[in-house]
Amino acid sequence: MPASQQLAEVALRTGTLPDLPQGHFIDGGFRPAAAGRHMESFDPGSAAPFADFACGDADDVAAAVESARRAFENVWRDVPAAERGRVLQRAAGLIREEAARLAVVECLDSGKPLAEAEGDVRGAARAFEYYAGACDKLQGDTFPIGPGYLGYSHHEPVGVAAQIIPWNYPISTAARGIAPALAAGCAVVAKPAEQTPFTALLLAEILKRAGLPDGVCNVVTGTGAEAGAPLVAHPGIDHVTFTGSVATGIDVMKAAADNVTRVVLELGGKSPVIVLADCERERALDGVMGAIFENAGQICSAGSRLIVERSLHDGFVAELCRRAEALTLGHGLRNPQMGPVNSAAQLGRVAGFIERARGRGVAIATGGGETADPESGRGWFYQPTIVADCAAGDELVCEEVFGPVLTVQIAEDAEHALALANDSQYALVAGVYTRDFATAHRLAQRLDAGQVYINEYFAGGIEVPFGGNKKSGFGREKGLEGLLGYCRTKSVAARL
Repeated sequence: MPASQQLAEVALRTGTLPDLPQGHFIDGGFRPAAAGRHMESFDPGSAAPFADFACGDADDVAAAVESARRAFENVWRDVPAAERGRVLQRAAGLIREEAARLAVVECLDSGKPLAEAEGDVRGAARAFEYYAGACDKLQGDTFPIGPGYLGYSHHEPVGVAAQIIPWNYPISTAARGIAPALAAGCAVVAKPAEQTPFTALLLAEILKRAGLPDGVCNVVTGTGAEAGAPLVAHPGIDHVTFTGSVATGIDVMKAAADNVTRVVLELGGKSPVIVLADCERERALDGVMGAIFENAGQICSAGSRLIVERSLHDGFVAELCRRAEALTLGHGLRNPQMGPVNSAAQLGRVAGFIERARGRGVAIATGGGETADPESGRGWFYQPTIVADCAAGDELVCEEVFGPVLTVQIAEDAEHALALANDSQYALVAGVYTRDFATAHRLAQRLDAGQVYINEYFAGGIEVPFGGNKKSGFGREKGLEGLLGYCRTKSVAARL
């Protein structure tokens, strides 16, 4: 039996896992919260607490920032780039060695199916591997400023980088921010979501074992108000990477502005999936299903708006409904096709969208109700839901639900589909399904989105820059562009 399944059985039987960290990770070790407070972390699949963790505040944040500043200025920024790469490469190897435990912890904390959590852990290892190879590839330019002069530039680490990590992809988002920050020579203070604190703490410990000097990566746990807000407002922070809601992102920008702190924001999405009549039907069906029901739709880049050409609409939506109704739901550790939503609050939010839609007379094609783990009768579950033929201005077309809810819009042709797709306050990603590559690439050029997927939703990986436009935020993560986000450029001009 695979190690992850063995650990999953232990967790299902006992309701927890042994030896989970309870303190912050500051200056190379775990320590209790300054105020001595703890919080409970809940298993969404059972709606029951499974562990405690430190509830931090501004004092804990100050200690972490001080540790990071000291480590950055005295140690890490001066470590040769190749040696930084070796540390990150060792970290990638340790993540792979401990993949089973990390995946089960991620599943317990977030609720997602074990297979999805295992994929997230593999992606985290790959992120460290990718940026390990990039450490010594940061090259500057020379400038032709005339005879008798030398002009050149080089990249410097920006300093201490704060990472505000969301609850939907805890280890993935932590890795995609921490790895390039460390590769660039920055120190890090990370604040994971209070719903999902544990894999960030375990990741920090792995980095220490990989040879990262004390203080270079710190993790403070607690609520957004008590720990996250003091972190982004701290004058010792040089850069903030935030992933989360638009409303909180606006607050982060305002707080960072007081110290003129640079920010990267990856915010919400209401991403369209355009399916044209000449698509490969089975591929498009598979893609649409995965785009909205993976992680129970709790993905910023979820394909939550299906824009389907009219001639394909009826049979395509009917088949989607059949497949949605056949999805197996259950506790993530039993590896169902779809797990729970992350919290009681999120469940209530999703349900509220559908109840308001019913009140407006919107037709629910399938799903549309709260449910539970069929084996235990517990947990925060919502049925896979498809809402047919939504009007352009409807709340379900305009607002991010962040749950397993797909809205359907009908397009007359590719041009109409493009207009519908761009009619949104969000612009994170978009998908296109068509056999006509000329049409696909014309649409890709004109779609307002930070990333466009053609004939495979969620195509790409750590190599591909990711981020949004409009209210989906700004700045890019992943790829070499994500690495440059943690650098500042210094130019030098000399008379010889």
